[in-house]
Amino acid sequence: MSLLADNRKSSPITGLLIANTGTPAAPTPSAVRSYLKEFLSDRKVVQLPRWIWLPILHGIILNIRPKRSARLYARIWTDHGSPILNTVVSQSEAISASLADSFENPPQVAIGMRYGEPSIPAGLRDLRKRGAVHFLILPLFPQYSGPTSASIIDTTHTEFKRWGLTDSVKAIQDYHDHPAYIQALTNSIREHWVQHGKPERLLFSYHGIPLSYSRAGDPYAKQCNRTSTLVASELGTDHNAWQIAYQSRFGPQTWLQPYTDEVLRQWASEGIKRVDVICPGFSADCLETLYEINQEMRGGFESAGGREFHYIPALNTRPDHIRALVEVIRPYIAEGAPYTEEQAAPISLHQEQL
Repeated sequence: MSLLADNRKSSPITGLLIANTGTPAAPTPSAVRSYLKEFLSDRKVVQLPRWIWLPILHGIILNIRPKRSARLYARIWTDHGSPILNTVVSQSEAISASLADSFENPPQVAIGMRYGEPSIPAGLRDLRKRGAVHFLILPLFPQYSGPTSASIIDTTHTEFKRWGLTDSVKAIQDYHDHPAYIQALTNSIREHWVQHGKPERLLFSYHGIPLSYSRAGDPYAKQCNRTSTLVASELGTDHNAWQIAYQSRFGPQTWLQPYTDEVLRQWASEGIKRVDVICPGFSADCLETLYEINQEMRGGFESAGGREFHYIPALNTRPDHIRALVEVIRPYIAEGAPYTEEQAAPISLHQEQL
C-alpha cells in the first residue's frame, strides 16, 4: 500500500452536507399536503404562537392549499421528477468531483432537504455510515435568514445532539458577498444580455420574509441589498436601471417591501416595455422561480402593458456556480485538520431571536 493510501486511510473523514429547502415527493394533493404540513409547522418559518397558528394550519390551510399548489407543481414537474431535487443532486455530484480533484482526502458529500426527502437526518446518517467524523453544513442559501439557513442549522443541531456530537460540526452561515458567487451572478446576466440585449430595467427578486423578522434582527434584507449592489456595480448598471423587490409572501402580515408583483405592474404602467428578472437568493430553480416569476409575474407585467419579460435562470449547475460553491467550501476543509475557530460558525450557534 502506498504512503498516499496510508495517509488517506488514517486521515479523519469530513462529511459535507449540501442542504436546501426541499420539495413534495410528487405533484399531487396528498404529497403537497405532507410537504406543507412539515414546512408550515416549522417555528422558524411561522413564528406565531402555536395556539393561534396550528388551528389555522390544520383547519384551513392544509384543507385548501394542497390542491391548488399541486396544480402549480404539476406545471413545472419534469419527466425526472422535482426540478429542485434534480438540480441539488447534480450540484452535489459536481461539487464532490471538484473537491476530489482538489484534496488528497476529499470530503464525503451528501444532500439533505429541510422538508421532504431525502431528509437532513438521513443525509447526515449516510455521511456517518461512510466514515465521516467531522461535519460541514452548507445551506444553499447565499443570504442568511431564520426561515432558511437557521432552520437547516437547527435541524442538524438536533440530529447531532441525538448522537452526542457537537464539537466536530460546523456550518457555513452565508456567502452573499463572496467574490466568486457575485462573479457567477454577473456572468449569467452578461451572457443573457449578449443573447437578448439589455433591458430597460433589471429587477433582483428575493423570497420575502415578514417585516417583523427583519426588525427582530434577521440580517436577510441587508445581505440581499449587499448582493444586488455588488452585482449592479460589476455590471456598471445605472442606479435608476435596477431595483430590489421581494416575492412569495402569504398571510396578512406585512412582508419586506417593495413587492415584486407591484414593482412590475408599476413599471409597466410607467411605460417600461422590457424587463429582466433574476432571483439571486435561489441557488436552484424551483416553484418560486419557474412558476411564480416566469409565469405568474410575467403575466402580471404583460397584462399591465409590458411587452418583453425575461427571467434569467438561477445559477443551478453552471460551471462558474459550482466553482463558486467550491471556493466557499474550500477554506473550511484542510487535510487532517478540517476546521479552525475562525473558519466556520459552530453548529451550536442557535439564534433564538430569528
